[in-house]
Amino acid sequence: MGKRRAPRPPQEPVEAVIESMSLEGKGVTHIDGKAVFVGGALPGEKVMFKYTSINRKFDEAYVSEVLEASDDRVEPGCPHFQICGGCSMQHMAVENQIHHKQKAMLDALTHIGKVTPQTVFEPMTGEPWGYRRKARLGVRHVRKKNKVLVGFRERSGGFLADIDACKVLHPSVGEKLIDFQTLIIQMEAKESIPQIEVAVGDEATALVFRHLEPLCDGDQQLLVEFGQSHDFQIYLQPKGPTTVHCIWPENPGLFYEHPEFDTKVAFGPQDFFQVNSSINRKMVPRAVELLELDGSQKVLDLFCGLGNFTLPIAKNAAEVVGVEGDNVMVQRAKQTALDNGVGNTSYFAFDLTAEVQDEPWMKQKYDRILLDPPRSGAKEVIEKFSKLDASRIVYVSCHPGTLARDADELVNKQGYRLVGAGVMDMFPHTAHVESIAVFER
Repeated sequence: MGKRRAPRPPQEPVEAVIESMSLEGKGVTHIDGKAVFVGGALPGEKVMFKYTSINRKFDEAYVSEVLEASDDRVEPGCPHFQICGGCSMQHMAVENQIHHKQKAMLDALTHIGKVTPQTVFEPMTGEPWGYRRKARLGVRHVRKKNKVLVGFRERSGGFLADIDACKVLHPSVGEKLIDFQTLIIQMEAKESIPQIEVAVGDEATALVFRHLEPLCDGDQQLLVEFGQSHDFQIYLQPKGPTTVHCIWPENPGLFYEHPEFDTKVAFGPQDFFQVNSSINRKMVPRAVELLELDGSQKVLDLFCGLGNFTLPIAKNAAEVVGVEGDNVMVQRAKQTALDNGVGNTSYFAFDLTAEVQDEPWMKQKYDRILLDPPRSGAKEVIEKFSKLDASRIVYVSCHPGTLARDADELVNKQGYRLVGAGVMDMFPHTAHVESIAVFER
């Protein structure tokens, strides 16, 4: 038997009142008892919407007309908001976006984690535009129009959005999308470049051009000249991540600084790092402060990456042990510690979703733990925390659901208290919720 086809969405617009907002920043309403998630709608609004997909348990839709607007509604700051899928919340005032995110975090802690923080921290906010320093931009040559598209996917469907600028990307890139288009349309390889990866440091911007066919000398020359004239570091990626190499300049380098701790973190163009430097420069000092260090503690830093938290913690602790799954990043973190003259850190490469109890670093005791896991959270390693004896844990989270699940384990099974929690606006205009929570034994 063939696969059953998804039913076709009804074409007629539907009127509804929006009841609430989902974690993904979509309006929620019910039609004949079935939940409909409506993009572009805000709680309390009366709207007309059109279905975009029909599913068994819920449907999805997008606003076609706002009949009665919420007081929270604003004019989107970007002219491409209606088509581009890069942002989902520009129609809501930025100061209200962060309160929605705080409510999402607190609701998750209550309903999933069955915990309540003793204190709710004031939301941490930064510059709402031009903040994004890491991105993957899709590239597509549209033959019929003899035009190249560079940017994010459309809000509905898999096509690239036709945009000429991006207001959330760092200006070194966001204001130059037309220059990218002009460059690629001149290249012989315009059909075989599917993406450009962007990484912006404090003093340089790197572009990684993925190419599916070898580039001719002329194309490579065009890329070098583009790098020279726009002050970009130019990398090529012919195959997997290990094939990335720089063609301009001779000695490339990316870094960001933590001025408060006098540390400099070097990174490669494909490494993970925090996309929003103004928030990162507030978040790291806040995490160090919440750890309550006096120079005598031994600290475990899990999912330590390049050492974003490790080095600042090391300036305030006796010893820091960093653990990270990506071996390349561990080697870079070790080198960065040396470069910064920090001698009280040690690092281990280990997949923290695997069985951890036999690892040497798990057989030690710690005074404090900091963790900054991916969206999937840290369930596997958190279940073993009782053996480590830490009196205080600081958890930096990028997903309220997994933070809440892990908080349930720490509070309701291991006897910690949730001293405080708060949100940080790492990704303004998107539904992404970043938060920080502190647990005490």
